[in-house]
Amino acid sequence: MAMAEHNDIVLDVRGLKQYFTSGFGRNKVIVKAVDGIDFKISRGQTFGLVGESGCGKTTTGRTIIRLYKPTDGDIYFNGELISKKLSYEERQKVTQGIQMIFQDPVSSLNPRMTISEIVREGLIINKLVKNNNELSKRVMDILRIVGLQEDHMTRYPHEFSGGQRQRIGIARALISNPSLIIADEPVSALDVSIQAQVLNLLNRLKKSMGLTILFIAHDLSVVKYFSDYIGVMYYGKIMEMGKPSDIYENPVHPYTRALLTAIPIPDPAYQKGRSFITYDPSVHDYSTEKPVMHDLGNGHLVYASESEIAGYKTEGIIKG
Repeated sequence: MAMAEHNDIVLDVRGLKQYFTSGFGRNKVIVKAVDGIDFKISRGQTFGLVGESGCGKTTTGRTIIRLYKPTDGDIYFNGELISKKLSYEERQKVTQGIQMIFQDPVSSLNPRMTISEIVREGLIINKLVKNNNELSKRVMDILRIVGLQEDHMTRYPHEFSGGQRQRIGIARALISNPSLIIADEPVSALDVSIQAQVLNLLNRLKKSMGLTILFIAHDLSVVKYFSDYIGVMYYGKIMEMGKPSDIYENPVHPYTRALLTAIPIPDPAYQKGRSFITYDPSVHDYSTEKPVMHDLGNGHLVYASESEIAGYKTEGIIKG
């Protein structure tokens, strides 16, 4: 399994399924948003979950943090099963230990609350401070860490830019000293120059605070920069997992290869002559032979049947 060389596993997801129903009676449809995925994240590392819109990335994050009740599968957080029915004490440990940075820095902040009130909520709910002086100090400290100032505490979200609002969201997530951060496309709503600032901030905090991060994104270039390990998701399933060097230099699954050709290159002449791959899921015939995750070595896994693996080797897609 991914990152097996690290024994200190913060998050262990096993066979996770999240199904939704739509319609009624004969028109009832089951939507398999997440359909049996497995991955692990070791302490201090970043797992990048990438794929196109609607593939189930955000649903995965929200199921892990228990905004949705899992349809099936197990989620272990710091060695404890959290996908079951939780007691009050267990739910409080999950609430404190796992925090989420949301995609939209505008709608994720209450417009009627000051920045101080927004950020301090985690401390109050989890009862992590003894008095108001300690509360104010903790809020000021975390705001400074994310690059904001003390006089920002009394202002409201509408008084800030998009990048500043996302810094507020990061401060709110970090204030309770969580073990795991789920970053759900935290820079997709920001300008490119601001994206770099926020990513650099997250990278710096990851190193200084020893953060463990599930980084959800659709921009493969961002994921490559930020992640220690990457999972490529398509229609509720993980197609391929590996280190950035494996995914970007030796992609195996046709969907991964198609995604990589969609990354724009800042060279008009080269971009004009590029060839793009369109992924066609009908190329897979799983009627008689079911696909499973195959370990290609060094933690590089691909979702395929035995005959497909043999074909990839014959074509030279799998090296060695």
